[in-house]
Amino acid sequence: QVQVVESGGGLVQAGGSLRLSCAASGRILRINFMGWYRQAPGKERELVAGISSGGSTNYADSVKGRFTISRDNAKNTAYLQMNSLKPEDTAIYHCKVVLVDMTWTARDYWGQGTQVTVSS
Repeated sequence: QVQVVESGGGLVQAGGSLRLSCAASGRILRINFMGWYRQAPGKERELVAGISSGGSTNYADSVKGRFTISRDNAKNTAYLQMNSLKPEDTAIYHCKVVLVDMTWTARDYWGQGTQVTVSS
């Protein structure tokens, strides 16, 4: 009964920008964490950016200064603004939401992923 849906991926040229959205819906009592992960072929999955319930943020070193994560609590939505994109940013981006559902237990929910491709 909880769903996580991402949108906003696409194809852009190097130096361009994209904004990804991650919306959680359903019976949600509390969201503890929302974050963006990415995985490219031949690479390990990495946390790109995360934001806690208290508003603290953290970023991978490779995206600091270029990406910004934010949230809209009223909409249960997180955003990832990606600027100055590089070909190395090409990957499938997944949103993970850590939330307390009707079981009163914190659980991880993952979105289906959205493809980001950056051309040279």
